[in-house]
Amino acid sequence: MVFRLFRRKDKTSEALARTRKGWGGGLGSLFQGATLSDDALWEQVEDALISSDVGVDTSLALVNRVRQRVREEGAPSASDVVEMFKEEMAVLLDPKDKTIWDWYDRETLPANPFVLMIVGVNGVGKTTSIAKLAKHYQELGKTVMVGAGDTFRAAAIEQVQVWGERLKIDIIAHQQGSDPGAVAYDAYQAAVARGADVLIFDTAGRLHTKGPLIEELRKVRRIFERFDESVPHQTLLVLDATTGHNGLEQAKVFQEAVGVNGVFLTKLDGTAKGGITVAIAQELDLPVIFIGTGEGLDDISMFDTDDFVDALFGDEPGTT
Repeated sequence: MVFRLFRRKDKTSEALARTRKGWGGGLGSLFQGATLSDDALWEQVEDALISSDVGVDTSLALVNRVRQRVREEGAPSASDVVEMFKEEMAVLLDPKDKTIWDWYDRETLPANPFVLMIVGVNGVGKTTSIAKLAKHYQELGKTVMVGAGDTFRAAAIEQVQVWGERLKIDIIAHQQGSDPGAVAYDAYQAAVARGADVLIFDTAGRLHTKGPLIEELRKVRRIFERFDESVPHQTLLVLDATTGHNGLEQAKVFQEAVGVNGVFLTKLDGTAKGGITVAIAQELDLPVIFIGTGEGLDDISMFDTDDFVDALFGDEPGTT
């Protein structure tokens, strides 16, 4: 397990390589030999943050906070300024309740079965993310079941079933076009009967039919709540990092529909705009729980604020 954790930290760093390069070779290089009282320098830093999808308001606030600290604490070295940015960004990324991460990475789960409802638009990598989550829990020693609740999209059920065969986990599915609420009912009943530790429930993501989608998701939630008002225990939103702020607009739809608890951020390795993670935390008030770092089942990392910030900035000033 220790080796695995180190390997995943490396994957986070690799996934953010394009973002680091997009920041002009790293913020450390911007401050090397620079005059910290130069407004143009700080405007350049703001532009670098905004271009990486941190968000305009958040970027301005972050830069202003660091500038204030520079004035209060004297004229530090470039490495000191970078460290200030790391510390301030870590504050932005940490959720108010840090225990939310424990729900996804501990041996003793708060319920049996622990029900995860997965939402997100089509094309964000939702099915692959579900498979990664299933393997994640298998490696924690848990028995996992998946409910194939996306009964609308062609081949969605088959894709889940293929992953189920590969991971040797039970898939509860109905025919395409069937009622997702009925799938939710059967999936929960089966998870209880078979003593599953974790039930991961997939849902449809056809955002172009926003009204029907919202009502469908609400119906699924109501079905679960009939068994226990705390079910689903967590609702995880899958977002594609490459879509940038368009993803934030998608997220608002799902928040309105079912009340999202956290984010699985996919395709982080495919974008130079990894700052979207900060925007998610600030604009949506949601913690990132998992990050996808590639296409393989092992290309998943539990989000760790310190590891992420180190990877985002580079371990040393000027690192690319």
